[in-house]
Amino acid sequence: MAFEGLTEKITAAFKKLRGKGRLKEADVKEAMREIRMALLEADVSYKVVKDFTKTATERCIGADVLESLTPAQMIVKIVNEELTKLMGSEARHITTNPNGPTVVMLVGLQGAGKTTNGSKLAGLMKRQGKNPLLVACDIYRPAAITQLKVCGEKLGIPVFEMGQENPVTIAKEAVRYARQRGHDMVFLDTAGRLHIDEKLMEELKNIKAAVTPDEIMLVVDAMTGQDAVNAAQSFNEWLDIDSVLLTKLDGDARGGAALSVRAVTGKPIKFAGMGEKLEDIEVFHPDRMASRILGMGDVLSLIEKAEKAYDAKKAAEMEEKLKSNRFTLQDFYDQLVQLKSMGSMQDILAQMPGGANLKNVQLDEKAMAHTEAIILSMTPRERENPNIIGASRKKRIAAGAGLRVEDVNRLLKSFEQMRAMIRQFSGPGAGKKMKRMRGMGGFRGGFGF
Repeated sequence: MAFEGLTEKITAAFKKLRGKGRLKEADVKEAMREIRMALLEADVSYKVVKDFTKTATERCIGADVLESLTPAQMIVKIVNEELTKLMGSEARHITTNPNGPTVVMLVGLQGAGKTTNGSKLAGLMKRQGKNPLLVACDIYRPAAITQLKVCGEKLGIPVFEMGQENPVTIAKEAVRYARQRGHDMVFLDTAGRLHIDEKLMEELKNIKAAVTPDEIMLVVDAMTGQDAVNAAQSFNEWLDIDSVLLTKLDGDARGGAALSVRAVTGKPIKFAGMGEKLEDIEVFHPDRMASRILGMGDVLSLIEKAEKAYDAKKAAEMEEKLKSNRFTLQDFYDQLVQLKSMGSMQDILAQMPGGANLKNVQLDEKAMAHTEAIILSMTPRERENPNIIGASRKKRIAAGAGLRVEDVNRLLKSFEQMRAMIRQFSGPGAGKKMKRMRGMGGFRGGFGF
């Protein structure tokens, strides 16, 4: 995950402060020196680091901090506030055109993920009730138009293209087409280059002049570090961009781009690509990102993921089944699917407070996949009533899942233990039973997580 190294070093600096109790000015300056080194190693711009640490240090050595009963906590709070301010203070959204359609011009270097993440953004807008149109303005990169069409088909979003026609003409015709067909948002996927060149910028400036986009959004690869900041600065000088979309924030990025782009360009980061799936994009919240960098988790984003995966009707049915002790393997499988839709267990753990301290905890994702494979190898009748699964059925299920009979036995045993526990808590006097269960711990050989 992005910022992992940065989080580790900043957390270590804070840990030293917490261990000292009362703090002196020298303690604060030493901690800030470590934070400064951590930021520079994360490829944050030197000027940004210098300004950040200067402001944070001045606030931290104030009398109200050093004389506080909890000075270390006050310093964490100040650093959190300054990091949030550095990344833009608050979440921002696309500037919409009340007279429609809203035109978003996506720009960026080749390889930043512009086509895929532009499609992700259009998909996000569609899920929010918009009627977007994707436009293929990149006529140079091989298969760029095909890639956009594939993304559009998967998302159920139409793609406007005119082959190898002039990109300026394509953009103008696309906006006219969108207005005629009732599309309220237009996403222009423009051409990129491996590096900034005058020919590219002139073309982009011509598109901008032709369609007057409501928002010029720069797509930046977070894993390129300082190069991303240099690219952002150049695009801003040429086009006066309005916002930034950071991609690959789920990768092993050092994080410098996220912390520098806003400060260098003065333009807000509005969205972040967080994975490979077309649904993996989210609004960029500076305060939440600051909390994650400081190892404080991102509970709000975790709750939002849970809400997206939450099915109220299924939840009500599940509650009724638990009350009447009718919980089946099919029900358990449905819960697994909901959990998986929130992302990997490692990502979920990283968003919990203190998750950074558990980065070495190994979560066996394969075990969960094995559980899923075993259940899917069963017939609907077997999932509803595991008691009918005898030796021959176990062999068939194991073969279907590509596993051993012992794995099937382990799952069935764990499921029975789970059902026995549910029976204990579903009847009268559940509160007393809960007290008796204290200290027993969880059952072994569980479902792999």
